[in-house]
Amino acid sequence: MPQLTDEQWKKIAPLLPPQKPSTGRPGADLRTIISGLVWIHMHPNKPWRKLPREYGPWSTVANRYYRWRKSGVWERINSALEEVLGHE
Repeated sequence: MPQLTDEQWKKIAPLLPPQKPSTGRPGADLRTIISGLVWIHMHPNKPWRKLPREYGPWSTVANRYYRWRKSGVWERINSALEEVLGHE
């Protein structure tokens, strides 16, 4: 399963919006969400519901993707992912 290396994560993490302050339930781990999005990208014919559990709830990963895409964050993340994953 795709997991971002520490070096890859160092290049992606600054592009992410800040986590909301923890009130109530803790926020999802962003590194895990990004790894789940990489998995989805590598399996384009699989529905969100087939996302392996190790990446968290599929709905959390999908919701974050759609929110980031709408706000323009995903474009920056995706460009950085293409750069760091393309140089492996």
